[in-house]
Parts: sequence; C-alpha cells; structure tokens
Amino acid sequence: MTTRSSSSRRATTRPVKLGRPFTHWSIRKLADYLADNPVRVVKVGRERLRQILRAHGISFQRTRTWKESKDPDKDVKLDRIEEVTSRFPDRCFAFDQFGPLSIRPCHGTCWARRTRPDRLPATYHRTHGIRYFHGCYSLGDDQLWGVIRRRKGGDHTLAALKSIRAARPDGAPIYVILDNLSANKTPAIRAWAARHKVRLCFTPTSASWANPIEAQFGPLRTFVMGNSDHPRHAALTRRLQAYLRWRDANARHPDVLAAQRRERARIRSQRQQRWGQAQTEGRLITQDDRRTS
Repeated sequence: MTTRSSSSRRATTRPVKLGRPFTHWSIRKLADYLADNPVRVVKVGRERLRQILRAHGISFQRTRTWKESKDPDKDVKLDRIEEVTSRFPDRCFAFDQFGPLSIRPCHGTCWARRTRPDRLPATYHRTHGIRYFHGCYSLGDDQLWGVIRRRKGGDHTLAALKSIRAARPDGAPIYVILDNLSANKTPAIRAWAARHKVRLCFTPTSASWANPIEAQFGPLRTFVMGNSDHPRHAALTRRLQAYLRWRDANARHPDVLAAQRRERARIRSQRQQRWGQAQTEGRLITQDDRRTS
C-alpha cells in the first residue's frame, strides 16, 4: 500500500474505528496518527498531506443528515409526480406549509461597514406564538401565493385547494402535489377534490423534497426571514405579502433564481440523488395508471 492510498484511506475512516477518541480528523491529528501507526509508520508533513488528500479528491466537508423514505409506494408516487409535472405543467400546482414562524430576530446577511457590522438583538423570549405560511405554487405560471395561519388544519388546506381550483376555473382536471400530512387528506378534502376534478398527488413519506414548492421557500427564508426582526405577526404578514407581490412580478429575477438553486441543492443533498433525472422505462406509468392518491 502506497503512502498516498494509506493516507486517503485513513482520512475517510472515522477516528473512533482506529482507536482515537474524537469524531473527525484534523490535518495535524491525521499526520500524528500516521507517524505513530504501529502497523505501518508514515511520516508526512501537514502541507504534503493536504496535497495528497486533494489529489485523491478528498476535501474537508460539512456532514449532512438525510432520511430515506420507507413508503412502500415510493416509486409509484415519485413517478406520478414526475409525470404530472412534465406532461401537465400548466395544470400542475403544489401546496405546502412553511414554518413554524416565530417572532424573534433571525440572523442573515447584509451590507455593512467593516468596522460597524449590523447587529440584531438577541432574545430567548417568544411570547407571540407561532404561525404557518400556507403556500400555493403554480408551476406553469411560476406564481406563488398564500396566507398566514395559526395552525395546520384540514379546513385551511381545503381553503388553499379552493384557491388553486379558482386559478383554473375551466372545470378541467388539475393536479396538486402535497405531502402526507394528515390535515392534507381528510375525508372532506378527498370528497371535495373528487367533485371538482382536483387530482391529489401525495409525496412519499419522508420525501417532502419531491414537492416543487419546497424550492420556492428558499427565497422566503432568505429575503423575508433572514436578517429580520419583525415586531409582531401582523408586521411579518405584511412584509411577506409585499414580498410575494414583488416576487410574482419578478419571478425570473436572478436573485430569486439563485435562492431557488441553493434551496434545491440543500433538498437534493437530503435525497442523495438529483431530482428530475430521466426515469427508466420500467418505471414510467401510463395515463391509465394514474391514481388520485
């Protein structure tokens, strides 16, 4: 085994497995371990060790968590979402709740003088309760709208679905992508959807990344919540609605698109696979195989 391969293999092995009482290697700790390794002593300087790791495509990264969906109908649901978003984009919508939103200073970014950084007051008192943004997104029009609610509930979801149905009042079928929250699939919602030709496309369990509206929440987090200190929920609601009006008038603004890309990258890292890849022939479903849930 060469010095290079030994160094890279040790760097990607958790220190605990090699008898060291820490969770990750620093360059100094890794070099010390290689020099004291009883199996094979490797003496290498820290700068040379950095070069070796770089040559092997190994970099110091932030770890991320991810959750694999155990939904038995995962593939069927993903294929259905892929089909409706590609075949019926003008009649495809997405719905989800964004939150909880609390009244407290939220860190973010801004321009400031080097010696006079902008500061937000720190507080641990949250006396205003929480709210949720119930958002609706039209894929064909690239329009986002919604309202602030005190809670998640079937009645609020039904109200959002009615606003989506009103966006296409021609009576032809529409498709709404939403997650498996119990408030999103009450008997009243299912009955109303069947009467009004609203096809509900549920994402798999623990796979909210499959909902296209998730990327739209990235700009909300950046431009409305980031670097904010809203005094009360009424002020937060006004500023959120003002942003939505600006966003829908500037849907292709480079800053909006960049924030969406960052959110998609964050979501994709949870899935470990790029969303939107071509499906294999064996997983394509036909129009006759479409289900309403």
